[in-house]
Amino acid sequence: MSEPRRHHRPAPRETAFFEEYADGTDPALLTEAAERAAVLLVRGARSTDDSGVAERLVHLADTEGIEAIAELWSHAPAESLAGCLWRLYLLRSWVYADPTGVARQFEAGRRHAEFARVVAGVADPPGPDELRRMIDEVLRGIADGEFADVLFRAAAFARVVAAGRAALTEVPDADVRRMLALAEQVEAAGHLELAKRLG
Repeated sequence: MSEPRRHHRPAPRETAFFEEYADGTDPALLTEAAERAAVLLVRGARSTDDSGVAERLVHLADTEGIEAIAELWSHAPAESLAGCLWRLYLLRSWVYADPTGVARQFEAGRRHAEFARVVAGVADPPGPDELRRMIDEVLRGIADGEFADVLFRAAAFARVVAAGRAALTEVPDADVRRMLALAEQVEAAGHLELAKRLG
């Protein structure tokens, strides 16, 4: 009589492996879907005759929630359309959440970043209402203008704010660096767009 077969416990897989797939969503597919949605929004908006598209783009974060947009695009690289849209909507949400504070930072940075102030196109003086109008106008440009211009204006705005943060003693250096990094990322994406290399 043969010896009974011994059973071996299967080797446990890494917990992280299961956590990654716990919700049944393949991260690669999610990234692909996020990028495809961004391409449709940016490239498709310009090819439509629907005059309401620009307004829907401006208010996307209001209707869908910044959390939903973050879930979709916040992990996308800065040099992708999805990454650009995330940064644009993040800027808009910040302006709407604290327009007075943003106006103060922008005002403090104007004289230190004169060229960027002109490119950003904020009315003078740059009060809360003017900044809200400017950021909405920038997003409207996704449908109405050239996407590179949208990116350059947003980058210029962020650059002025970064200069303002640097001038205000109560703003931590980390916040200055974060805003400057965002400005540089969005500006670099604008150059990629001009070169037709922004996917």
